Amino acid sequence: MSDSSQNPASTVSQPATEVRDENQLIAERREKLKAIRQAQADGKGVAFPNDFKPQDRAVKLISSYDGEAKDELDPQKIVASVAGRMMLKRVMGKASFATLQDSTGKIQIYVTNEGVGEALHSSFKHWDLGDIVACVGTLFKTKTGELSIHATEVRLLTKSLRPLPDKFHGMADQETKYRQRYVDLITDESARARFKARSKAVSAIREFMVTNEFLEVETPMLHPIPGGANAKPFKTHHNALDQEMFLRIAPELYLKRLIVGGFERVFEINRSYRNEGISVRHNPEFTMMEFYAAYWDYNDLMAYTEAIIRNVAQKATGSLQLTYGGKPVDLSQPFERLTIVEAIVKHTEAGENVHDSAWLTNALRKIGMSEEKHKLSTRSLASLQVLYFEETVEEKLWQPTFIMEHPTEISPLARANDDRPEVTERFELYITGREFGNGFSELNDAEDQAARFNAQVDAKDSGDDEAMFYDHDFVRALEYGMPPTGGCGIGIDRLMMLLTDSPSIRDVILFPALRHI
Repeated sequence: MSDSSQNPASTVSQPATEVRDENQLIAERREKLKAIRQAQADGKGVAFPNDFKPQDRAVKLISSYDGEAKDELDPQKIVASVAGRMMLKRVMGKASFATLQDSTGKIQIYVTNEGVGEALHSSFKHWDLGDIVACVGTLFKTKTGELSIHATEVRLLTKSLRPLPDKFHGMADQETKYRQRYVDLITDESARARFKARSKAVSAIREFMVTNEFLEVETPMLHPIPGGANAKPFKTHHNALDQEMFLRIAPELYLKRLIVGGFERVFEINRSYRNEGISVRHNPEFTMMEFYAAYWDYNDLMAYTEAIIRNVAQKATGSLQLTYGGKPVDLSQPFERLTIVEAIVKHTEAGENVHDSAWLTNALRKIGMSEEKHKLSTRSLASLQVLYFEETVEEKLWQPTFIMEHPTEISPLARANDDRPEVTERFELYITGREFGNGFSELNDAEDQAARFNAQVDAKDSGDDEAMFYDHDFVRALEYGMPPTGGCGIGIDRLMMLLTDSPSIRDVILFPALRHI
């Protein structure tokens, strides 16, 4: 709060840092609410009125009038009508200052006996920080030049029963911020800015896709067969159908059905669910955007994905020069493109040994990979290369890099390269050492897809609980004919981590998954 210029020598501040038992404070607030309810029973007011409609927003008032000089503004008698949460209050006998915070920002109000009457002002003095307050009055500037509202009406709209965290320190415990996001948003301006940036970024993605003639669609979140990714699903039971169902792990197979149906460009900003670990990069419920375009291949996808990332960064942050964790990230330059083998050669000392299964197996054992857990001796050369890449190269890919040509055996939905069928026309996008996207030329050969699904079933029968199920209906769809198609998924949450310089995925998800307490 800023100003007590009307009579600074006689200020009496409401103690914001007074250490008191929270239960006692809550009890005191409940007593105040009890008195308000009793007054309502006596026909004197309403405990939780719902008839006030604010006509103004804090930021709009400040942007419109803050530039006017004090002696120009005061005579205009401009009436303002606002409502918001009371974040600061300073009582000074016959006058009080308070700061109201609405969804756009903060504005100061000035409450006096002269303006609202002695009785109402006396009540106002007993209102608490956190209360939702309405104010109508005229705009003026204090002696120090702060735009304020001289109240002619103040109303208590909502009584806050719990005290806000200390105004100087806010919520200190990070997990409490996640569990009580509503308090985090009330008290932390940077948290509000982070989620506003997320909203702006998602809107920018949607606008970019529609501008480029993609049709936004919605596909099921409950699947009879989980598909579209190698991941462990969440299970549930549909009572009316009396069958097991799975929460969506990816929308891919349904979106490709739409390509078969004749929609040549489709996208979905979707919630997906994977029953896997939780970390600073993983949340079991997450948001991604998947898009598919007929007559595109993985080269078209890489160019378009690069354009999406640039567009959303520019719209959300105003720049292509970002900083993440104190290190620069440059989105303005062409994204590097490397195969898995090229990335290993560039970022490790493997050299020609990248083609030697025995060398890779020994190298993986040296960094802690075990035969029991990782079955190194039964892995193919391609599988060993992928594992070695994941363990030694991923974290080094700080600047945007497309990693291409993943092995066919681990890419059951991707089109194999015509000249080298052991690898697929697939890429993953890495920035700041983590994966941001996955795309490929789609497999549209129904017989090949059936064989790939059968191989996945064999893997599942051998104990791989992330292997895919055989999806008969999807194979049937391909048998009707799907045009050559490219498809890609982009992780929205990880992209938001980058754009807002957030160290954990929980920082960019409003209500992340947490253990119930």
